[in-house]
Amino acid sequence: MSAWQKSGWVGTTVTLVGAALAAGSFSGASTVQGSFGNVASANPRTGVQNNVLSAGLTQTSVAWGSLPLTNPDTANGVTYYGYDTANGGSLTQDAHEAYKTEPDKNVYLVLNGHHYLYQGHETGPRGYVTRIDLDQTDPAKRVSLVSDVDAAGAALPTFDGITWDPFSQQLLLTAEAKAPKGGVWGVTLDADGNPTTGAAVALPALGSGGLEGIQNDADGNVWLVEDIGGANVAGANGKKPNSYVYRFVPVDKADLTKGGALQALQVARADGSPVTASQLSANPSDQVITDLHTYGSTFATTWVTVHDGTAAFDATGAAATAGATPFKRPENGVFRPGTAFGEFYFTETGDTSATSTLPGAFGAVFRLVQSSPSAATGTLSPAWVGDVTHTGFDNIAFAGSDQLLVVEDAGDALHQQRNALDSGYVVDLRGSDNKAKKVTRFLAEGRDASALFDATTNPGYNDGDNEITGIHVSDGDPTVAGILGAKTPKLTDGSWRTFWTQQHGDNVTWEVSVAGGRHGDEDHSGKS
Repeated sequence: MSAWQKSGWVGTTVTLVGAALAAGSFSGASTVQGSFGNVASANPRTGVQNNVLSAGLTQTSVAWGSLPLTNPDTANGVTYYGYDTANGGSLTQDAHEAYKTEPDKNVYLVLNGHHYLYQGHETGPRGYVTRIDLDQTDPAKRVSLVSDVDAAGAALPTFDGITWDPFSQQLLLTAEAKAPKGGVWGVTLDADGNPTTGAAVALPALGSGGLEGIQNDADGNVWLVEDIGGANVAGANGKKPNSYVYRFVPVDKADLTKGGALQALQVARADGSPVTASQLSANPSDQVITDLHTYGSTFATTWVTVHDGTAAFDATGAAATAGATPFKRPENGVFRPGTAFGEFYFTETGDTSATSTLPGAFGAVFRLVQSSPSAATGTLSPAWVGDVTHTGFDNIAFAGSDQLLVVEDAGDALHQQRNALDSGYVVDLRGSDNKAKKVTRFLAEGRDASALFDATTNPGYNDGDNEITGIHVSDGDPTVAGILGAKTPKLTDGSWRTFWTQQHGDNVTWEVSVAGGRHGDEDHSGKS
């Protein structure tokens, strides 16, 4: 039996329960594509819990933490998919266990007939990038190391966000750390999906800060979403807004090393004056924060330039100086299909505390509407306002033109406060913007035995409860026509595939299949 099976999971392909999902309902023929169904409730934060998904969905493990890398960097402990063994520790459930690397966001690409899933790794003594070969049936041969060094041969920072840039033919990865450590790195791939040099190249013109979400648009711009918690507000159990939404406009979209202009989103008050960092720092209970989290409200926006050129700089500080508007830990963003990249949705995590008394404490999903992806102005409104039961919003993906998948990363403290582990939701974007949208739960995440161990006896350098991350829906098209948001997903046509990563614990990455889809009956896990 594998360590994964010993951790409380049974079988290789898990069929899950919930409300009914009609096979083939995600036809893509219209804006109405059915529903994922409804899982009644989140799992409680007690013991080991299994994942629960809507009926009609199955999940199959495509990789897990203890899988060896086919080309390890043994000298630096980069030897397994989900563990760095530089400290010589065992792989799981030991007082001196190895470092968990936390594979994070997913990028699915089909390159010369090869089906690959790429990920950055978020924690541990050094960062690295891996590739899962989805065509490989032998798990021991499935995961390879793409890069763990920069152009000078030095260790990489740990990575959170990732996207594929078809203009420059590279994976773009974000390091979520305050300047000067955070920023964006690029790894160029050849036509077969192999790294051309094995090195990640720093792209300082895109700024340094706690960058997480990263996404291209059809014009070649790079959109960035920052996640840095602000200063604590005394007596409020919450924090000041401190993170920004950016757009990088390159001089040459095929070569990001040539630099360009980094812009940050600025929100205007009703009187036309900007909402700035200095204002919200002085008054973190400013009425405008409440208004931003009120259904039916709409705010004018503009992009302000915070830096232009190729030199390294502090993006967070530059955005504050330029008068951009900070949010309460925005994390990820994606364009809505069928809008010609005119609607950008991004998540805001909030304070991740059930006892916060600040406005906007539970975050939101915001919608930015523009006439084009390069437009200078637009409007911002809340698409979904969080509450204590639905908060910690993190990764985001479209399953259809109207179906927005949003997953939680609430953290151990909030899990304990509400006695509920994380969930994944589908938001139906149809209907009036003046009231809450229909939201159903398609995933109640469980907790594996390794995560339970880390949550109760961890040695201090590994996380606790499992976290949902990396929700990703793509047909793998590596061309400009395949940028997320350019096409409407069709989850049963055999080409669109859905992935998510159950971070922490055993670090399992799953493929989710819809009943009637080609991948629903295939088991690529190799487990027995």
